[in-house]
Amino acid sequence: MRRGGTVARQALLVRVGRRPGDGRASTATQAEVIYTGSEPTAQMVALPPASAFPDTAAADSAALLPGEHTARRRACFAMVNACTLASLALGMAAILLAMQDNVQLAAACLVACVMFDGLDGALARKTGVSSPFGAQMDSLADMCSFGLAAPVVVYASLAHSVPRPAAAVACVLVAGCAAIRLARFNVSPKDGRFFSGVPTTMAAAVLALAVLIGLPVPGWALLGGVAVLAFAMVSSFPYAKVAKIVKLPPWLWLMPIFTALIDPRLSFVVVVCGYLLSGPVMWLRGRRVAA
Repeated sequence: MRRGGTVARQALLVRVGRRPGDGRASTATQAEVIYTGSEPTAQMVALPPASAFPDTAAADSAALLPGEHTARRRACFAMVNACTLASLALGMAAILLAMQDNVQLAAACLVACVMFDGLDGALARKTGVSSPFGAQMDSLADMCSFGLAAPVVVYASLAHSVPRPAAAVACVLVAGCAAIRLARFNVSPKDGRFFSGVPTTMAAAVLALAVLIGLPVPGWALLGGVAVLAFAMVSSFPYAKVAKIVKLPPWLWLMPIFTALIDPRLSFVVVVCGYLLSGPVMWLRGRRVAA
């Protein structure tokens, strides 16, 4: 009786997953079935079908460069990733220069990082070689250049004007918020009009330019600005993309132009503060419209 019950259970397990009126297994159970052990203790083991194990070489190749692998596309793909690696290399150079107290040159390297970061994305879209590999590569390079190199350069510039522990806390905050911002961007749906929070590239550009031009403000004010910029990266406020900013009405540029005539550094502060405040303003306007 026990043996008969075992055989019945096996027969029932084999029939599970077959479509009614159909001799074929369903999609979810299209797998090889093997029995192990003697019959009284036989166990049914389901193995995935052969189609579940694609050729790894073909899968890796497709993941790196989707589409045709022509000589032109390969060259464009290599050029795009070379720009990404150049951004990474400049970020490393910025860290090494900051460690040698050459802060101005380190900030210039960060500005070059921003340029190469924008160039690789533009080239990838223009040549049609955008790929998941390139997106992940760009994200990792951004973390190294903007999430690590930028805080190190800022720390080197602030260490002589504020207590070192305070500067270290602010820079760790920038690194942590940059990591959160990049991870959220990778897994969130993309909006063609706005960013959710200040992009890490733009935050790094602001920090680098602030160090490069030497803002004539107290160290504690710079420290507070660094903290505000870090929190702006992980905020949910909508910030306009560059393509949308350049289409702003001309009268909005009167204030930056007027302050530039007085002091270009003052114009930089006005532009940055205006951009940071635009996020909460658009967020409040959206809530009012929704209400």
